[in-house]
Amino acid sequence: MEGNTRFVAGASDHPNQNVERRAELSSAQAPFAVLFGCSDSRVAAEIIFDRGLGDLFVVRTAGHVVDTTVTGSIEFGVDLLHTPLVVVLGHQGCGAVGAAAEALATGTLPNNFVRAIVDRVIPSLVTGTAERDGADGTVNKDSLTLHLVDQRHLLTEHVRSTVRMLHDYSAVLEEAVAAGRCAIVGMEYDLADGTARTVEVIGNIDPQG
Repeated sequence: MEGNTRFVAGASDHPNQNVERRAELSSAQAPFAVLFGCSDSRVAAEIIFDRGLGDLFVVRTAGHVVDTTVTGSIEFGVDLLHTPLVVVLGHQGCGAVGAAAEALATGTLPNNFVRAIVDRVIPSLVTGTAERDGADGTVNKDSLTLHLVDQRHLLTEHVRSTVRMLHDYSAVLEEAVAAGRCAIVGMEYDLADGTARTVEVIGNIDPQG
């Protein structure tokens, strides 16, 4: 957060980006956080948090959607590199969230494999249990309720859902959080002013306790 404050103020330190740091890391790494974020070119984690080489173990997918390789990559950071913090970073104006909201509202889905991204975002934006037609098992779309039309709120729900999904889906993360070895934090990034704010926390992030 201190790094993000420097970035917002236009006073970034650009730490750990020199020749000495590069040489120091040539044999091993010990990042202090796993950063799971969106692939959006405007949301480069090391820049917006003013970090450098070896600080962040970064995993990125469009819409920060989770699959087995993503979970495995995050578990690698926590279990093998002993990283004590996992950050899920969403951002204002996320195209994947917008496309998922559009799909729910109109039934229009993107073509090709982009559809797989939207399919993984949609569950985050829906509340309640979807009713299914008794005859053919299809979902009754009228039973699906968007949290709000406001897309900023939809983004918040997607970030929170991703945090909970990682915790519930990964036994490695669940055990690390329960043992106090790791916390999972959901954050939102504002493209216009550069600020990152916390919207969800699972585990203890207080260094004193």
